[in-house]
Amino acid sequence: MPFARLAAATTPTCHIGLGLAAVGRPGYINLGRDRDLGENRSADSLRARTHELLDAAYAQGVRYFDVARSYGRSEEFLADWLHARPDVDDVVVGSKWGYTYTAGWSTDAEKHEVKDHGLATYERQRAETDTLLGDRLDLYQIHSVTPDSPALTDKELHARLAEAAAGGLTVGFSTSGPAQAEAVRAALAVTVGGEPLFRTVQSTYNALETSVAPALAEAHEAGLTVIVKEGMANGRLAAPHAPEALRAVAEESGLGCDAVALAWILRRPWTGVVLSGAATLDQLVSNLHAPAVDLDEEQLARLDALAEEPGAYWERRGQLPWH
Repeated sequence: MPFARLAAATTPTCHIGLGLAAVGRPGYINLGRDRDLGENRSADSLRARTHELLDAAYAQGVRYFDVARSYGRSEEFLADWLHARPDVDDVVVGSKWGYTYTAGWSTDAEKHEVKDHGLATYERQRAETDTLLGDRLDLYQIHSVTPDSPALTDKELHARLAEAAAGGLTVGFSTSGPAQAEAVRAALAVTVGGEPLFRTVQSTYNALETSVAPALAEAHEAGLTVIVKEGMANGRLAAPHAPEALRAVAEESGLGCDAVALAWILRRPWTGVVLSGAATLDQLVSNLHAPAVDLDEEQLARLDALAEEPGAYWERRGQLPWH
């Protein structure tokens, strides 16, 4: 599978990837967005910002880039960057299908994305992704699987995904919501011809939301690559919003709250890739210090104590405004 290239990387940042959710569209739910992006959120402005982040990340050893059909024009921005750099042939590209972007490049749309895990949506979005990324696409994931998702039981969809896998594409899934662990375990049971269908799982995991950890450990044991998203809890773990305990550990380490929060995730033995969702170069540079953070057992315990009840975490996340 393509993620073997990440495991073989020699750079210290090989386990950090760059996700483009925050810069592929003008509106998102991350805190501090007005400060990060300012008022100019035209497509050209965000394209230039995305390319600047990709250049900096690649120069620092980042080799996994994560986009999705619903992240506005993120696939297009990444495709443009790749086309302009034909010598960049050692990156791993992952995208996701299952949500359709509907905001029309607005920050105050009534709906920013619409979810549909049906076969017709897969076929349409796979064609759209292929048009932009073509053979540069390594990983295609079902976006935000929940336990009631029809993608877990649709045999025809499974057959089409298995065909894609037979053609060399890695097939994975992501999860969201308070029942992530249940969704992960249900997806691990999906087989085609007696073989597991999914080879990667991408889940929300951070110091505030830890409920999926046992299921991710099971996925790792089953041979899946684990990708962690929303490690900063949509900005809740970044200064100035970080809890006091995180700020204290960051001060002790001499690095940022974000680096400490991501380092806490990197300490998990099942972690394959942790996504940075940086929207600025300063954020990216700070995120990339995570592998250098040395947390002792007492500091880890203080951070472990930050975990919230999953229902409360996801309720608060659902209340974050698009801005």
